[in-house]
Amino acid sequence: MDDTLPATSAPDTAVVVANLGTPDAPTAPAVRRYLAEFLHDYRVVPLTRWLWCPLLHFVILPLRSGRVAKKYAGIWMDGGSPLAVHTRRLAEGMQARLPGVRVVHAMRYGNPSLAGTLQRLRDAGARRIVVLPLYPQYSTTTTASVDDVARRVDGVRVLQDYHVDPGWVEAVAASIRDAWANGTRGERLLFSFHGIPQRLVDAGDPYQRHCRASTDAIARALGIDPSDIVLTFQSRFGREPWLQPYTDETLRALAAQGVKQVDVVCPGFAVDCLETLEEIAMQNAELFHEAGGETLRYIPCLNDAPAHADALAALARRELDAMA
Repeated sequence: MDDTLPATSAPDTAVVVANLGTPDAPTAPAVRRYLAEFLHDYRVVPLTRWLWCPLLHFVILPLRSGRVAKKYAGIWMDGGSPLAVHTRRLAEGMQARLPGVRVVHAMRYGNPSLAGTLQRLRDAGARRIVVLPLYPQYSTTTTASVDDVARRVDGVRVLQDYHVDPGWVEAVAASIRDAWANGTRGERLLFSFHGIPQRLVDAGDPYQRHCRASTDAIARALGIDPSDIVLTFQSRFGREPWLQPYTDETLRALAAQGVKQVDVVCPGFAVDCLETLEEIAMQNAELFHEAGGETLRYIPCLNDAPAHADALAALARRELDAMA
């Protein structure tokens, strides 16, 4: 992995575009390394370690690593996983919009690691560093984990969320308009966000409220009837209740109601990844069809679109100004 930093004329100021992470390769060993780091984070699985670690290493990782690797292999791109490729390109797009600032990307889990990237920036002379987590909606399972790492380094500011930022909202709305530009539009527009356990929201996590606010803001920007929108949550894991309604169950219900065409957008994901390309565009599209629906059209994430780079660069400038 190339962990070197790009040259810049202003080494004292930096922006780190941070995403969740990805395996280095679509292989069982690489997936196992990645999942082990991810699932060891207490923010992700807050179970007692003596109970969780044996279950993780002797049951979950052996059973899941090979299956997940096959899923990654089905979406892998030249240059890496979609999440890695699009995150890197997005950071490059932001760099072009932030002259005089060093812009790099990092991963909370996997490579290039967030902790290592922050330390290398400090060693290279950066004294003002903004970390921009690619999580529009705040959650203790995501943004707070980035905070945990950032707090170990002096002079670092972390953007907490941007779930109703006007530039980001308009960028998402514009991507949906583009998908509808040819006159084809589903009977429902389904917003699918990554789920989290219900107990976290009950304990005060604002994530569900942020997802609702994002959905409403994007709907207003589109000028569409609220009855045409469905808000759901995907990617649940384990047996405990997660945020509902669930995406897969909702798609089955819509098909049973006679809905034939659905458009799905995932504005909780900044760039396309396994959860959007494999879970939504492949698994859930097949599920919808088997339940009686005809077409599930997945509207891609913003990825490295110019409007996305514009919105995030503006947010980065705001955070840097706050540190001045």
